[in-house]
Amino acid sequence: MGKYAELELDIFSVFAGTWKNEKINTFPNNIQIDNNGDEFIRVSIVPSGPGVNLKSVSGVVIIDIFISAGTGPNKTTLIADKLDQYLVGKSKTTLAGKRTQFQNSSLVQIGSDPDNPTLHRSSYTIPFSYFGV
Repeated sequence: MGKYAELELDIFSVFAGTWKNEKINTFPNNIQIDNNGDEFIRVSIVPSGPGVNLKSVSGVVIIDIFISAGTGPNKTTLIADKLDQYLVGKSKTTLAGKRTQFQNSSLVQIGSDPDNPTLHRSSYTIPFSYFGV
């Protein structure tokens, strides 16, 4: 398996594990979502820079947070704080010895979702470094 596929599996494993206890619907990017206005997040992995060797890569994970429009920013910030608990400063190591490290996050309130104006969208971003062996 190549570095991009391994990176994707590593990052999505965070959301397949204890994150499920948060009961926030989580979808990868490029999945058609038929949502009735409930809160959910959409995860995009953007590898964008070199790593320390040919099997490593750095980049950013962009997590779009969707909540009901008109409810204020509080729910978004609570979700972002939960994401921080799972990601910021954390490191995941696979059985093969490969590691993904997450740095510090940022949050931007974007506004009404153009595809569904009943939803408000915010963007949570967190840089990562993936170290292949």
